[in-house]
Amino acid sequence: MPVRKAEAFWEGGLRSGKGVMRLGSQAFEGPYSFPSRFEEGPGTNPEELIAAAHAGCFSMALAASLEREGFPPRRVFTEARVHLEMVEGKATLTRIELVTEAEVPGIIPEKFLEIAEAAKAGCPVSRALAGVGEIVLSARLVG
Repeated sequence: MPVRKAEAFWEGGLRSGKGVMRLGSQAFEGPYSFPSRFEEGPGTNPEELIAAAHAGCFSMALAASLEREGFPPRRVFTEARVHLEMVEGKATLTRIELVTEAEVPGIIPEKFLEIAEAAKAGCPVSRALAGVGEIVLSARLVG
């Protein structure tokens, strides 16, 4: 399996500094700063990139699990919401909400939810983020 890389450059102090994060594939490069991470300032932040990674990983894991169970999906859409909060004076990822909807012909809602929960537990990014206090899934069939 390949090793994936990303890099970050930071210049200056925490509040007054700024930086750039770049994916190794060069598919994304974005500025980040204290305001973009801890306020609503322009730019990206590590938590947003974690959310993108989790949404992408979970969507693929769900599609693979559905297909393996005999229900190939037409589409899967997932939004991941990463909560960054202060816990005992330290910025901490406390919760991740995976909100997904999928168009899956021939599946009943109970089976879909069972497969979705298993995909959440088995997705490599979910496993990597196991230290997050809570990862919540809201899954909905459409179509």
